[in-house]
Amino acid sequence: MNPAFSVIFFTVMSGAGHGMLFILGLHFNVMRPAERTGTLVSLLVALVFVVIGLSSSTFHLGKPGRAWRAFSQWRTSWLSREAVLSAVTFAPALLFGWFVWRGDSPPFAQAIALALTFCSFATIVCTAMIYACLKPIPAWNQPMVFPVYFFFAALTGSLWYGCCSGSEPLDQLMGASVIAVSLAALKWSYWRTIDRIELPSREAATALEGIGKVTTFERPHTEANYLTREMGFVLARKHSRKLRIIALLLFAGIPLLALLVAALLPSLAGAALWIAAIAALAGTFIERWLFFAEAKHMVMLYY
Repeated sequence: MNPAFSVIFFTVMSGAGHGMLFILGLHFNVMRPAERTGTLVSLLVALVFVVIGLSSSTFHLGKPGRAWRAFSQWRTSWLSREAVLSAVTFAPALLFGWFVWRGDSPPFAQAIALALTFCSFATIVCTAMIYACLKPIPAWNQPMVFPVYFFFAALTGSLWYGCCSGSEPLDQLMGASVIAVSLAALKWSYWRTIDRIELPSREAATALEGIGKVTTFERPHTEANYLTREMGFVLARKHSRKLRIIALLLFAGIPLLALLVAALLPSLAGAALWIAAIAALAGTFIERWLFFAEAKHMVMLYY
């Protein structure tokens, strides 16, 4: 598949933003929340990430002015559900921010924080399902796609929440490192799975298997078209391996190294947290580029 930067930017930034919102709501209900200024800064950064991500997704549309129509098909489209839930998430997020800014903690504040956590999680689910539901792309139609998306959102969200909230850097790095190790194992398993996937034969794709051999009589087009541009991207395996290693080092290796530095040199814990957050986001961009570049659409059987 063609790794369009606008879609990559959308999934990475929106995931990080909703991951931060998920952590914010979770901390308010389960853990010790950060102090007021840190919470407000984290909330603002998370919403900026979400807005930037959603805005960038429109650049891949043929007619961005019609992007509002994505909200109308929520009964059947995961993309539409994701758009609706992203918009809905702003309600508990802004209400939560208002309570924090006022310094109030009314009886239903925990319910608002819980709604923020749920809406953020549901939005991440919908984003992952946009791709996981596509049967013509075997590399995406995998049960591991959603867990990988969620773990990336949780990893980037927790690290950037730690940077913006002023929380204890060592605590944030410890939690993020556990997520990073789990994510690295899950992502490596996903890569091994898709490496073993082969597109079906033309006979199987046309339901003529066992009847005869299906060959291409004549190419359907004499020059490149939308399908060959969007679905026909090919990435050399040697480049794929290098990029996989770089991604793993960025989103898992550097956070673990940052945790070690923070444990041995507490005075550098704050800087280590920022380095881990930036590296994890960069690693997520590379992983997401690979997610698109390594996927093969079955329509290419006809070209």
